[in-house]
Amino acid sequence: MAEKFDHLEEHLEKFVENIRQLGIIVSDFQPSSQAGLHQKLNFIVTGLQDIDKCRQQLHDITVPLEVFEYIDQGRNPQLYTKECLERALAKNEQVKGKIDTMKVRLA
Repeated sequence: MAEKFDHLEEHLEKFVENIRQLGIIVSDFQPSSQAGLHQKLNFIVTGLQDIDKCRQQLHDITVPLEVFEYIDQGRNPQLYTKECLERALAKNEQVKGKIDTMKVRLA
C-alpha cells in the first residue's frame, strides 16, 4: 500500500518542481527562452498524465472531508488523526463510566 503513495508522492514532487521552474522561466521571459518554455510545458503535461495513472491505483482510497478542511485552514492534516484518536479515547472513557455505573446499580 505504501508503495502506491510513494509513487504518487514522487510524481507530485516532480510536478511541483516543474511548476516552480516554469514560474521562473515565465517571470523572466525572453524570446530566447521560448524553447525552454515549450519543454517545461511538455514536462508538466507528462507529469499530469503520470499523476492520472497513479489515480487509477488509488481509486479505493477515501479521505474524510475534514482532512481537506484542516489543509484549507493551514493546519497539519496529521492533527486530524490525533484529534480523532483523542475523541475516541474520551468517548471510550465515557462509555466505560456508564458501564461501570450500570454494573454497580445491578449488583
